[in-house]
Amino acid sequence: MTDPTSQRFRRVLDHIDRHLDGDLSLDALADVAFYSRHHFHRRFAALTGVSLHRYVQLTRFKRAAWQAAFRSDVSLLEIALDAGYDSAEAFSRAFRQRLGQSPSAFREAPDWRVWATAWHELDDVRRFHMPETQRMDDVRIVDFPATAVACLSHVGPPERVGESIRRFIAWRKAHGLSPAKSATWNVLYYDPDTTRPEDYRIDLCVSCIEPPGDGEGVDAALLEGGRCAVLRHTGSDALLGDAIRFLYGDWLSVSGEEPRDAPLFLQRIAFFPDVPEHEAITDIFLPLSPQR
Repeated sequence: MTDPTSQRFRRVLDHIDRHLDGDLSLDALADVAFYSRHHFHRRFAALTGVSLHRYVQLTRFKRAAWQAAFRSDVSLLEIALDAGYDSAEAFSRAFRQRLGQSPSAFREAPDWRVWATAWHELDDVRRFHMPETQRMDDVRIVDFPATAVACLSHVGPPERVGESIRRFIAWRKAHGLSPAKSATWNVLYYDPDTTRPEDYRIDLCVSCIEPPGDGEGVDAALLEGGRCAVLRHTGSDALLGDAIRFLYGDWLSVSGEEPRDAPLFLQRIAFFPDVPEHEAITDIFLPLSPQR
């Protein structure tokens, strides 16, 4: 999307992300787009395939649902009110309609299969209308120091990784390893699009010299040191694969570098839903062979 109209509507999507708690009425968003109120909602739907009202509603709901799933310290009533619902009952109806469970039932026993497909409509809009453009000089090469971590391995269907994330978050909270104090890492062994679900693996890690507690499925591990290409991805995880493909395709082809026999890994710098989704920050590390 490079034409002026497309840029204006991308600005609207950015504004919605930044102001989920503010005025997202037709009039307010038409002003952001510098577009006629009489035609704005039709133009928005024609470009995105989603009505303006539905897009705003789904974006607010997605943040609320992620908070319900992964922020157990926040009450469901608080989440509902922050998302613009008049009551916990109204939020529960919306939650059940989209995810097949009430928020309280989801917190107790999530159906991750439904969760995995719940956001495709929003993700498709972002992928097409909010793409991140990578450039060769966005990639830097660093000497990454070997880093001790505590690691929880998720092995199995990618759509169930949320279950492992919840366990890992609970373990971190129990042992005082908050993201503000200890860096968060993911080790990506396989591409979920080309790997059998039962073989898929991702490691959820936190910087930690020696894991506290009695194991609980969390073990000591080491992120291998060495040369790495680093690319910063800002935005939704729905677009993370595009940034990774840029590294493996465009950048490796031009740079003359060779990947090292070690898995790709990520450092999670800023997290959705704690920041607007388009402001989430992830550094992608591609291990490289030693210089010849």
